Amino acid sequence: MKEKTVFKSVYVGMCADLLHEGHLNILKQARNLGSVTVGILTDAAVASYKRVPTQNFSARCTIVESLRYVEKVIPQTTLSYVDNLKLIKPDYVVHGDDWKTGVQQKIRKEVIETLSRWGGELVEVPYTPGISSTQLNEKVRMLGVMPDNRLKKLGILLKNKNIVRAIETHNGLTGLIAEKTKVSLDGETREFDAMWLSSLTHSASKGKPDIQYVDITLMSQTIGEIFEITTKPMIVDVDSGGLNEHFKLMVKTLERLGVSAVIIEDKTGAKRNSLFGTSIPQSQETIEKFSSKIAEGKRAQVSSDFMIIARIESLILEQGQEDAIARAYAYIRAGADAIMIHSKSDSPKEVLDFLAEFRSVDKFTPVIVVPSTYNAITETELHEAGVNLVIYANHLLRSAYPSMINTAKKILENERSWEANDDCMPIKEIIRLIGGF
Repeated sequence: MKEKTVFKSVYVGMCADLLHEGHLNILKQARNLGSVTVGILTDAAVASYKRVPTQNFSARCTIVESLRYVEKVIPQTTLSYVDNLKLIKPDYVVHGDDWKTGVQQKIRKEVIETLSRWGGELVEVPYTPGISSTQLNEKVRMLGVMPDNRLKKLGILLKNKNIVRAIETHNGLTGLIAEKTKVSLDGETREFDAMWLSSLTHSASKGKPDIQYVDITLMSQTIGEIFEITTKPMIVDVDSGGLNEHFKLMVKTLERLGVSAVIIEDKTGAKRNSLFGTSIPQSQETIEKFSSKIAEGKRAQVSSDFMIIARIESLILEQGQEDAIARAYAYIRAGADAIMIHSKSDSPKEVLDFLAEFRSVDKFTPVIVVPSTYNAITETELHEAGVNLVIYANHLLRSAYPSMINTAKKILENERSWEANDDCMPIKEIIRLIGGF
């Protein structure tokens, strides 16, 4: 009697964002071992350790399902393989050998321990030389991103990351810093998720006061310069948004450029920077009028992905928590996609008090903070309190200015630039930052 063939089960976990020869080599070798199930990491799982994928989860599943080496595709909802391995109990797990170091080193150990419970085996495929997802992502960045694709990214980030990290940009060079700066800590890669175009730093970079003097035309030119060399989403500070009629046109202009969101503040009258608080005359718009502006802006937008974020100035103007909470709920009813609660205190207490009360009723509306003055609190602490997005609103300009003044003084004092050498980035490093642009 002919013996029945028993197919071994094989599990492969992957992001599968930009498929390349290395991925296909792993799947081919996995298929040689048996029937292949691929666990595609969800957008949230990928976002937990690196950038949100270029392609969404559904698209990545569709592509992998079409490959002849693959029998089945299932979601892998965390970076850990354990839940899926317990479900499938595969004979083999196949992975590239590049995870022996870095962020996935602990995951590898976990896989080996889990497989040992039923005699499963980890098969590691040698890394394919000359192929790198990082290099492919850099090529994508060099090609650029279309406005519609960029516009959607902020919403995807807010849905899939515990906390989104944005930093101020005011020209092309700061855009590149936001795009490329990364640090590795305990195997985790950290980077900025989004860019913030601040009215303060944008005006200051032009040598102009922060009084809404820099208009939408000049703002659009700066956005174009930044977008030409970056891929990350942008949030734009438009102060009060001006008259309702002007705000509607502003929404259309910025949406068309590919901006993901605008933040408008509920103040009225001549523009004054919020961090001056009540030391200079500032007045807050009525809830009814500001709600009307939000509603007008929402009606003007074309894409459902574009966001209008309402910035509440009640704490800045010493109107109290009750006023801030009332405004938050009213602005959400008017159509605001998120709330920014602002404070000039050097303690996070009033922001945390707001969050505690707000989150007791509203669990889902994104909340944005700008911890410029209360900056001892960490992102983790803010996330635990209910924050979704942290903006580092002016730090690149503020750190650059003292350094430039110091260098200029040293040149004047010494009649040469040699003494300033240690304060200056090497020219080759600047060239590397800019790359092919």
